[in-house]
Amino acid sequence: MTTDAPRIRATRVVHAGWARYLVADVVLPDGASATREIEDHGRAVAVLPYDPVRRTTLMVRQFRAPPCLADGTLALLEAPAGRLEEDDPETCARREAHEETGLRLGALEPAGWAWTMPGISTERIDYYLAPYAADDRVAAGGGLASENEQITVVELSLAEAAARSNRGEIVDLKTLYLLQTLRLRRPDLFAAAG
Repeated sequence: MTTDAPRIRATRVVHAGWARYLVADVVLPDGASATREIEDHGRAVAVLPYDPVRRTTLMVRQFRAPPCLADGTLALLEAPAGRLEEDDPETCARREAHEETGLRLGALEPAGWAWTMPGISTERIDYYLAPYAADDRVAAGGGLASENEQITVVELSLAEAAARSNRGEIVDLKTLYLLQTLRLRRPDLFAAAG
């Protein structure tokens, strides 16, 4: 028996499109061989814009084919997000927020990063919180027509976002993570207006 670290001996691409799908030939620590399937589309970002004065957030609602296939879900309420392309994570977060919600973001508050599904995907998301003011909404948002996103922008109070999360109505993991992070950092923003 060997005590070597596991390693990938070879990969083969079985599909290349928006994402690549690979099969990896893995050598395990005991010397045994195994195959692992890998979905590879690279890094991504997610940002939760919040207005600390009005205690609101801007999210997006859009169709997602995988949840629809899995259980018929037609749309998810999500934090703006997108794949990291040629730019750095902060630039990407600002671009995605502008394209999806029409916001011009200033300061970004890093909220960590995480692998989303390490058993199958290379996706790593950099997370940000982003304060905004009402006059930072400089466009309609809705996503890019060329990408057929058909996004609906949804503004709701942070208290309502938390209540929807508590009721299991927000089921997107990146959005839950960002909401929980903001709740821990700024619990004062989630009190119902009185």
